[in-house]
Amino acid sequence: MDLTPYLVKPESRPRLSDWNTDDDGGLSKEEGQARTKALADDLAEWQGRLYAEREQALLLILQARDAAGKDGAVRKVIGAFNPAGVQIANFKQPTEEELAHDFLWRIHQEAPRKGYVGVFNRSHYEDVLVTRVYDLVDGKTVKRRLDHIRHFEALLSDTGTRVVKVYLHISRDEQKERLQARLDEPGKNWKFNPGDLKDRANWDKFTDAYEDALRTSTEAAPWYVIPADRKWYRDLVLSEVLLQELKALNPQYPEIDYDPKTVVIE
Repeated sequence: MDLTPYLVKPESRPRLSDWNTDDDGGLSKEEGQARTKALADDLAEWQGRLYAEREQALLLILQARDAAGKDGAVRKVIGAFNPAGVQIANFKQPTEEELAHDFLWRIHQEAPRKGYVGVFNRSHYEDVLVTRVYDLVDGKTVKRRLDHIRHFEALLSDTGTRVVKVYLHISRDEQKERLQARLDEPGKNWKFNPGDLKDRANWDKFTDAYEDALRTSTEAAPWYVIPADRKWYRDLVLSEVLLQELKALNPQYPEIDYDPKTVVIE
């Protein structure tokens, strides 16, 4: 799959309206699901190489509006990996202890160790999104934080961690349907948060904030905008992105200091 259409060009200020939220790549749902399933073995193989090598790491940053499917993507795609080599962090509202430090303090502690795939389900970008939309910080602070984020991600890259950032792009209509389903289906009631409606009412403000955040796309830490209205296509594109990034790392199995042919197991 050519992933170029989903890649945010470095240092550009993209418009989310340039990407379709319901793209299907010209595939049927059955074809897409079959491809995703087929990619799972390759993902597991390359993650296994990364884990065995223990010289590099891969960090996936997932950002999205409510109901875009971050949890589902983690379950469907990251589920292909050996959980022993995966670190998942979900950043909520900062605690009192976290607020007593700089905004990246809690983030850096969760960066994956060498050999691991790390997943940030929401991330340091919340500090230039939510805080901006609700006027918790001013424009100068947002600009400084975006600069700090670029430098932080460059630091991770320079020390062996490949950073790949994904925005799951959902439409307003599709979000409405998914939020309504959380109200209509008793088994999903727990997933509904009335606060989500407040964010939805600020749709355009969040759009502006996300478009500025996407400007942090660099060669070392690229952003991908993945269409999320079709869950199966979301999973396919994310699988392709992760496989491409793992292959680019080209992890190698470590050399061994014995001849397996001489080992006798009795």
